Amino acid sequence: MKVTFAAARPSGPFALALPVRGEDMLADRLSQFDEAARTLAARAAEAQRFERETGAIAESFILEGETARRLLLVGLGTKRDDEALFERVGGALAAHLLTSGEKKLVVDLTGLDATGDEAARIGFGAAARSWRYDIYRTKLSDKAKPTLEEIVIVGGGSDAEEKWAAKDALYGGLALARELVTEPANIIYPETFIERCRQAIDGLGIEIEVLDEKQMADLGMNALLGVSLGSAKPPRLLVMRWNGGTPGKKPVVLIGKGVTFDTGGISIKPAAGMETMKWDMGGAGAVAGAMKALAARKAKANVVGLCGLVENMPDGKAQRPGDVVTSMSGQTIEVINTDAEGRLVLCDAMTWAQREFKPEILVDIATLTGAMVVSLGHEFAGMFTNDDGLAVQLADAGLKTGDKVWRQPLGAAYDKLIDSPIADVKNVGPREGGSITAAQFLQRFVDDGVKWAHLDIAGVVWANKPGTLYDKGATGFGVALFDRFIADNHEG
Repeated sequence: MKVTFAAARPSGPFALALPVRGEDMLADRLSQFDEAARTLAARAAEAQRFERETGAIAESFILEGETARRLLLVGLGTKRDDEALFERVGGALAAHLLTSGEKKLVVDLTGLDATGDEAARIGFGAAARSWRYDIYRTKLSDKAKPTLEEIVIVGGGSDAEEKWAAKDALYGGLALARELVTEPANIIYPETFIERCRQAIDGLGIEIEVLDEKQMADLGMNALLGVSLGSAKPPRLLVMRWNGGTPGKKPVVLIGKGVTFDTGGISIKPAAGMETMKWDMGGAGAVAGAMKALAARKAKANVVGLCGLVENMPDGKAQRPGDVVTSMSGQTIEVINTDAEGRLVLCDAMTWAQREFKPEILVDIATLTGAMVVSLGHEFAGMFTNDDGLAVQLADAGLKTGDKVWRQPLGAAYDKLIDSPIADVKNVGPREGGSITAAQFLQRFVDDGVKWAHLDIAGVVWANKPGTLYDKGATGFGVALFDRFIADNHEG
């Protein structure tokens, strides 16, 4: 999606959108047209019960000279302080026109005193909602193919282009995360995940390091390596470093679970729906996307992104329920269930990151538990943390971006549920509180003094119906959250 800004409407064919606030008089917003066009547009809006609610659209066709112009009135609602208001408007317009036959959309903000930031946010919403991945769909009908190619935003202030640069960087990261999550597991596996990331961030100044199977074995990452034993695809640990802040300042470390396909291993999942497990690397996708966004906008912060990349398959060499492995931290783990593999990947990545970078802040993100979906559905990610201030910062970033998180409890009573009779810890507890005991497991690998948060995104990384900024499929959850979290708390 091409997004541009202008002081006046262009010439030629385009669809025209006029945003309307809840208190605006339609007559004022339509005053630029002749009486016949004003009457038609107003009656069409009334017939469609257009009440200016955010993202609501009333469509009509009017004559402008000899041109039949598609006119869209789009609601801005009544809450001007709604952080995601303009993204929602852009997304609604893109969804409405994406396969309509229109190639260009002009959004005219003239008369609304809109800022450059608000104009840029409309563009971001339109671009994000327009994202599709059709490379494997060879027989789409013409009517099913996207036609909308460009959005021109008029009257958005002199700094709109500057504001758009940061939004465009965020969109690039979001698109990368969605692409990685959408690709099937025969295309994206640990080695190709890394190559796709290399291509996407080439030239942005991110330093890349990759630990292979031998290097991880030498480091004692037996928890992570145990997950990969049944797969022909070798594991990798991808490390991405962005040094945009004060030299020598400790980085914020982001760690993503990257199980590129999860059969459950020997504790195999039911066949129905298993194809969706290609997105069990959504946490790693979010970290990769966030790193691209931060580097593309030259974020003034030091950030390290780690992706623990494995494939979990059943095989004669696969890890068995009841096996005991020694993690890099030295803690021994009784593997009760091989389908609780994400935490085994993360714990070794967390230990390595803490030894290598000595961070003050560590955040992991993972499609970790089905119990999280039962608890929060598809509206929020679960957040577990040992620090109240970090909880506030992440929750605030989530509200501002739409990547919403809801804090969950931790405590000694839950921790006891994963004590093992044969090892230091077991990788699952009882059925109840499954998301909490998973977080308790990870907390055992957090060093003293490190502010840590765990985000369980099992219910929000993939959508079975369209949302404000995404179609069905990969949402890219976490990219905007991390970008805003860094911008608000670690730059300046």
